[in-house]
This record gives sequence, C-alpha cells and structure tokens, in this order.
Amino acid sequence: MGEPIEIVPYDPAWPAMFARRGPALRAALGDAAARIDHIGSTSVPGLAAKPVIDIQISVASLEPADAFLSPLTGRGFIYRADNPERTKRYFREPPGQHRTHVHVRQLGSFSQQFPLLFRDYLRCHPAAATEYAAAKRHCAARFRSDRPGYVQAKDAFVWDIIRRADAWAQHTGWTPQASDA
Repeated sequence: MGEPIEIVPYDPAWPAMFARRGPALRAALGDAAARIDHIGSTSVPGLAAKPVIDIQISVASLEPADAFLSPLTGRGFIYRADNPERTKRYFREPPGQHRTHVHVRQLGSFSQQFPLLFRDYLRCHPAAATEYAAAKRHCAARFRSDRPGYVQAKDAFVWDIIRRADAWAQHTGWTPQASDA
C-alpha cells in the first residue's frame, strides 16, 4: 500500500518551487526541450492539490531518448522505465527533494496538449477549479489508500472539464502560451 492521498489547500510556494526547477532543467536540456511547463493542480492558483510539482517537458520525439534521458538522470531525476503510459517518459525527483513528477511528452501530441489546455482552462475559470477541488477531496476521502481508485474516480470529472475546455478553446482560439521555462 502506498502513501495516503492527501489534498491540501493551495500553497503559494508551489510556483516558486517550479521556478527553481524550470531554469535548471532548461539549462540541462537546452534545445532538446521545446517547452518546459508547470502543469497539474499545483500550477493553478488557488487550487487545492496533492503537494506534487508536475513538470512537462515537450520534446520533438520520444525516441531516441538520449537527448533528455542523460540530462535528467544527470540532475538526479529517477527514470521510471516501468511507467505504463507509452505517450510519455516519466521521472521522479532526486532523493531527498520535494515530490516532483517530470513528464516528457512529444510536442504537439494529444497527451502533450491535454495538460496545457486543462491547466489554462482552470486558470481562466475559477468556478471550475473550485468544482475540481471538491471532486478531488471527495475522491481522496473515498480512496485514501487506493491511488488507482482515486484516479479512476476523478476521471469522469476530468473529462467533463476537458469537454468544457475544448469548447472554450474553440471559442477563444486557445493555443499554449510561451513555455514556462
């Protein structure tokens, strides 16, 4: 059994945590990273979240992995080759550092665009972010020690938000803004 799932109130230190990591990752990866973005709930001001900094690194291609694998492992990130998602390469924080998940995805792919659209929609729609926080708290209380159950339970709400976000994107002409780092 893993750690219990805990949703905590928004911490204004989260963007600063990303701001420390982002430029260091940019320096290590150089042109191999087309974008480096703070994603996930900690990237949405005011949103309650698991206290995990999620970083997305967008690359031209996931193969060969040398362009990003060596720079990330060289900075102490732990490559999780057993990650079942084939549309990303996944890394965890160096030992002893704040929980950080690094998702390397192919630039322009659905899996790369999804978290950016989701984040930007929630940033522009605080009521939706409040709804999402309530859903996460409910799911965390119900599945406190069952991470797969928690993820599955909140899926319906995530997909409801992404449907709204897609309509918003079509109406506004949304495109991802400049990379965060």
